[in-house]
Amino acid sequence: MHPPGKRPALILCRPTPGGAYLLAQVGHEGRRPGQEDPCRELPVRRRHWGQRPLPARNPVTTWCGVARTMGEQASLRPLAGPTPSAPLRPLHAYVVRPRGRHSTEHPHPPGVARAVDTPHRRPADVGRELDEAAFEALFSGSPQPHYLLDTDLRLVRFNAAAAAHDAFLLEDALGRPLWQWADASYREPLEAMLREVLADGVPRIDIEIKATTPDLPETVASVSGFRLRGAAGGVVGLALAVADVTDQYRDRVRLGLLRRATTAIGTTLDIVRTAQELADITVPDLADMVRVDVLDSDLRGDAPALDSLGEDLLMRCAGRKCAHEPASHMADDVGNVIKFPTGSPYAEVLAHQRPLLMSRSGADTRDPARKPGGDAMAETGAHSGMAVPLCARGVLLGLARFYREQSPEPFNHDDLELAVELAQHTALCLDNARLYAREHSVARILQLTLRPLDVPSKTAVKTAHGYLPSGAGGDWFDVIPLSGARVALVVGSPPGRGIRAAVAMGGLRAAIGALASLDLPPGEILERVHDLTTRLDGEDSHALDENPDGRRSGTTCLYAVYDPVARRGILASAGHPPPAIARPGGRVEFTHVPIGSPLGRGSPRYRVAETEMPEGCVMFLGNSLLLRGSGPEAPRELVCLTDALQPRGASLQEVCDAALAALVPQRSPSDGVLLLAKTRGLGADQVVSWTLPNDPATAADARARAERQLSDWGMKDLTFSAVLVVSELVTNAIRYSREPVRLRLIRDRGLIIEVTDDSSTAPHLRLAEDDDENGRGLYITAQLTERWGTRREHRGKTIWAELEPLGDRGM
Repeated sequence: MHPPGKRPALILCRPTPGGAYLLAQVGHEGRRPGQEDPCRELPVRRRHWGQRPLPARNPVTTWCGVARTMGEQASLRPLAGPTPSAPLRPLHAYVVRPRGRHSTEHPHPPGVARAVDTPHRRPADVGRELDEAAFEALFSGSPQPHYLLDTDLRLVRFNAAAAAHDAFLLEDALGRPLWQWADASYREPLEAMLREVLADGVPRIDIEIKATTPDLPETVASVSGFRLRGAAGGVVGLALAVADVTDQYRDRVRLGLLRRATTAIGTTLDIVRTAQELADITVPDLADMVRVDVLDSDLRGDAPALDSLGEDLLMRCAGRKCAHEPASHMADDVGNVIKFPTGSPYAEVLAHQRPLLMSRSGADTRDPARKPGGDAMAETGAHSGMAVPLCARGVLLGLARFYREQSPEPFNHDDLELAVELAQHTALCLDNARLYAREHSVARILQLTLRPLDVPSKTAVKTAHGYLPSGAGGDWFDVIPLSGARVALVVGSPPGRGIRAAVAMGGLRAAIGALASLDLPPGEILERVHDLTTRLDGEDSHALDENPDGRRSGTTCLYAVYDPVARRGILASAGHPPPAIARPGGRVEFTHVPIGSPLGRGSPRYRVAETEMPEGCVMFLGNSLLLRGSGPEAPRELVCLTDALQPRGASLQEVCDAALAALVPQRSPSDGVLLLAKTRGLGADQVVSWTLPNDPATAADARARAERQLSDWGMKDLTFSAVLVVSELVTNAIRYSREPVRLRLIRDRGLIIEVTDDSSTAPHLRLAEDDDENGRGLYITAQLTERWGTRREHRGKTIWAELEPLGDRGM
């Protein structure tokens, strides 16, 4: 039983199909003990809140707000005041049970909320008590410093936490203005902020102010301020809250430094650049001086095993930075050699791969200046330092050293952890650069061994070449001697880079050299190389999917043949830019060559172009980086080549070097390859030919003619061998042909014999048995000559053989 006037009221709280809730306070007239208050649900939609009439048998003293439940709680808000006939006592709390649950503790029906009464008090008294309790808790129990100031920024009141704060000197500070009790580092920014709050009324929340003094560590405070209004609504003062956020600030700085390091360190695959990036990003945020040293072997791409490292390591300075004028030990140039004495702290860090925290006073770990060999901290005035090894993937790469001289606070273990994380990221980038340097070096060595190291001048042309490495590509050139004193000039460029591209280049160069020995036309050679490229890439398709740098398809190649007797050039291109030719008069122009598809792509059809090339012409053959032969760059390229030919007395190699320097762009991503060939011609006194009738008796006449010509040329030491070879070749030509045959002798460094007939049947060398009556002609020819072979002509074939003077055979 409740005392009179203290019976609890019922609140109905049920959802309706329309989505609304009806909450009403219902009277208790006629209630019997042990029974619930008589009431019924009154569904009201949102637009009818507080407007629906109520039944007379359930008098309602006031409406309550309609609100949707949030989980198991309901929010109730009065919509109308007490009725005149039944004044209400203020309700202190509501208890709402979720729908569908029953328990002995709450026996009310689901969805019914019961209101709990409190003694009748005036709302103003309750609010005043709450204000006083909140103010007392704020100034007595709050751990955060709080200050009350008047409009002149004089201190009126502060709590206990503020008295212990180091930023302000509060002894006898009450009634004094801000500038008399605030620290000098906080004074100006804090006063400016508070006056802005007084002026515009906008609260300032969590404004960070840094305090830096020469002898004390840097501190950071977060300040908040807002205006205080009196009962009349006027501004009576300011409330100021201060929190020490130095640790949070330092954590943000460390995280920010790590975040910037992930993008700023390792932007290139250069060891020195990566080391310098570590020094740049850590000064001055972490240290005043930073030095990064790497092992000398890292610069070559080598990686010594950790168990093979001794304390006497050869290091080189790869990066350094100082926040002030470099001291003596930090002024070493990048690239200088450093050796840490045995027993020094740095040698121990490298030997054990463990970071070291150092202090001149020895308070942190030990005094490295007292070690044998010492540390430069005492000489430079640095009071604190860290030494962190640079290790990645089981490889020791170097050492990072951090010093503080101007910053008064020494390094702590949090700084050491940050330095270790930075060193780990830097070490991974350094190791990537080291692996790239190793692969680049291997590719470069392989590339140089696969291309001709020296190109001796031939009778047909005088050559010069230039190679400007930028990346380890597979671009190559070649000069291949052919029969009849002719020469083949080849230049090509594979699509990939690195070791696999160099290997692909070596394979293609060998294939082209083998096909060139068959004396095939330039277009047919490119067609056969195209088929070979397609077949090889098809066989290696699985490996090429994982590493496309070894792909041969897409290689461009230019193949040119120059004949010094006819003084003509025949050229074919597989996607390669045409050569430029400087005529004897000084005019430079690009040769028109039909450009076919790159090797291994498209249709293998390569048309040839023929051009007159008088003696003294200079042919420029380069890769696509240097010569494009078309587009807006073509005029500039011709001007560069023309300027390189000046002055007239310059050697061919000097012209090549000047052209290479002028054509290669700055910071080129590819290698520059340039081959120059200055044409020569064979005069009438070096070439003689006869047309002989198709008669067996012609062999004797051919021997006599050859003998007389060799005597005129002063080559009597070759007379016996040459006459025998001429007899065999002419006899075979007359035997297997029907038309007259042609005999040609060419005086080069040795003697070249050529016999041309109309038969397309190529001879084959075979070993005759002892009782065979024929089949020994070509065998004798092969034994007496240095080289021999056949080449196809437009009609028939030519069999050729080369003999060297007796004095050159033993060389």
